[in-house]
Amino acid sequence: MTAAKYWQIGFGIVAIAALILVPMNFNRYGLFILSQWAVMTIAAMGLNLTLGYAGQVSLAQGAFVGIGAYAAAIMTSNGLPLIAALGVAIVLCFAVGWILGYPALRVQHHYLAFVTLAFSTLAFLVFRNEDWLTKGIYGISNIPRPEIFGFPTRRPLPFYYLCLGSLGLVSLAVWWLIRSPWGRAFVALRENPIRALSLGIDTRRYTLMAFAIGSALGGVAGTLYAPLTQYVDPVPFSLALSLDLLMMVIVGGAGFFFGPFLGAMIAVLLPEWLRFTQGYYLMIYAVAVIVLLIYSPTGILGILDRFLAERRTKVASALRGVAKSKLETAP
Repeated sequence: MTAAKYWQIGFGIVAIAALILVPMNFNRYGLFILSQWAVMTIAAMGLNLTLGYAGQVSLAQGAFVGIGAYAAAIMTSNGLPLIAALGVAIVLCFAVGWILGYPALRVQHHYLAFVTLAFSTLAFLVFRNEDWLTKGIYGISNIPRPEIFGFPTRRPLPFYYLCLGSLGLVSLAVWWLIRSPWGRAFVALRENPIRALSLGIDTRRYTLMAFAIGSALGGVAGTLYAPLTQYVDPVPFSLALSLDLLMMVIVGGAGFFFGPFLGAMIAVLLPEWLRFTQGYYLMIYAVAVIVLLIYSPTGILGILDRFLAERRTKVASALRGVAKSKLETAP
């Protein structure tokens, strides 16, 4: 195991310990923001799987978060456990995402974005107008928080740990997925669909799977969002949420595993850190994002990846130079 690997493992352990220990001293609002970061990271991971790895543009991820949130709100308000709502949300979002993937077999790029945009608008109209199911603009309130193995999560800190634990489980699942043959097929689909098809990859099935799995992760995030806010109405699940999630993936680094973590941190935490500027914090936040994307269209991790690639190139060039000089001086 190389020294760089040890550094990565050590940094990961320190980060996990910090996420567990540091929030113990946070107030209610600080824990809410961190919980929101964990929930949005899960949703962004699903979009990163669809967009970053499979190369399929989607503006519907916010709608799937809404589907999961309403499933949790409706079922838990009627006495059903959150785990049952989670199962319903995953199955429902997976099925709808699979169906939504069919247009991707016919259109690509901005045409596909318009199709998913239409679905996002349709979902928002259903959330707002179907009062018999969603209570329309009045929303669903008093959503209970669950008990996990007999431990209540009504207080902010236990519920934050529930969100953090869920993020950990989803991260492990996605880590395994992108390193499985499915993940390699997704990358091949993104890089060159024609070449992937010539190599025997069923591009049709993997396109549908990319949409379905990414959408299901949006449903998981929505299932946590409902008890986090304890109130669900249509406004948070408009097109703006899908655009925010898209920004998280692009700013963090599309196609990088840790891209959604950094992107969600920028989108959720950075505005809070800039509040000391009072009325200017949103302007500073917008300018920072614009400058970042101009400098590095591949996001924050794209900068790091480019730096490491240049460093490896310099090291390889130096080694070739040393080897060449030895060959020239050899008798």
